[in-house]
Amino acid sequence: MTTLADCRALDAQDPLRALRDQFTIPEGVLYLDGNSLGVMPKAAPARIAEVVTREWGEGLIRSWNTASWFDLPQRLGDKVARLIGAAPGEVVCTDSTSVNLYKVLFAALSQQKDSGRKLVVSERSNFPTDLYIAGSLCRERGFTLKLIDASELPGVLTEDVAVLMLTHVNYRTGAMHDMKAVTAAAHAVGALTVWDLAHSAGAVPVALNDSNADYAIGCGYKYLNGGPGAPAFAWVHAKHAGQFEQPLSGWWGHAAPFEFTPHYRPAPGVGRYLCGTQPIIALAGLECGLDTVLAAESFNGDFGAMSALRAKSLALTDMFIRLVEERCDGQGLSLVTPREHAQRGSQVCLSREEGAYAIVQALIARGVIGDYRAGDSQMPDILRFGFTPLYIGFEDVWNSVEHLVQVFETGEWRRPEFNRKNAVT
Repeated sequence: MTTLADCRALDAQDPLRALRDQFTIPEGVLYLDGNSLGVMPKAAPARIAEVVTREWGEGLIRSWNTASWFDLPQRLGDKVARLIGAAPGEVVCTDSTSVNLYKVLFAALSQQKDSGRKLVVSERSNFPTDLYIAGSLCRERGFTLKLIDASELPGVLTEDVAVLMLTHVNYRTGAMHDMKAVTAAAHAVGALTVWDLAHSAGAVPVALNDSNADYAIGCGYKYLNGGPGAPAFAWVHAKHAGQFEQPLSGWWGHAAPFEFTPHYRPAPGVGRYLCGTQPIIALAGLECGLDTVLAAESFNGDFGAMSALRAKSLALTDMFIRLVEERCDGQGLSLVTPREHAQRGSQVCLSREEGAYAIVQALIARGVIGDYRAGDSQMPDILRFGFTPLYIGFEDVWNSVEHLVQVFETGEWRRPEFNRKNAVT
């Protein structure tokens, strides 16, 4: 049986332990929800205040030049590129995940408009916004959205498929696709791939160029710690980047924005995926978050930040699974997340036929912050726990399971206040 002493010994040997000092974590909180909103970097308040009081307050409009506001989307994009296997100049940080998905999916469909292909394929369990946007675009542009289960993927890839749109790590289960193999299978039948990296960027190693992917988007406020509503990012393979105008042709994506010409001329490469004036204060916060992840590079040299973080992430999630199975046996919990490392993101999802929401609320009242996702006809409700190796340790894992044990032993999850649904679950 694993003990608290075992967990403390692992913490003592952890080379990444010092990275936790980059964050403000409230006393008494075990934060296992970085897969929904990352913890605040200590540097963020001062940096945002500097932007507001000095760069905006004193520099005013001059700061577009003097404080280098103008190229922030590209500069931050180059930082994201180091985490997702992309090259400098291939990523921009801008807009929201949903808006960026609309842009890249539109571009992918434009490439296929004369191919005779009419299917866009995605998982039924994909994040709903992705499906809503795909459905809207398909209706507008004469394509059909086909929803499948992951097990059906090999058989559904036919020459009728124009675009395969997948989330790399499933938001509800934590299951992870083999990006390189799936992309190769899609390309073999002439389909393009669009990848959502919302639960991948900063959580697992991603190799977009090595996988020969076509388009990808992702968010800045989960594992990248950019703050609530932080700008997202878009990546386009270099072979596609200059071929098509994205649908939201704004002045910021013009080849020469300050010529102020009446006719749109798209910027070269991924720069055309910018649209309107950029949210500088929010981008400043995102940069603080990106720097916390990139700090792991110093622990892994030429292998980059994600290799070191991934090793710890797998150890943390392995430990959590083991402790839950050792200490919560008989409590009706079932593991939903794959055990196999190659198929798992950085979260562990447990299902339970009764009380999943209330159990999560009881844990939150104890300072163990995870979250809940509603089930469906194929899966019971989910208790979801994210493990961000930048600031989670092995003793944290032990303590979170100890609280879960106590929630069951006391029956406190049955209390009325924990069974009333909040607006945000």
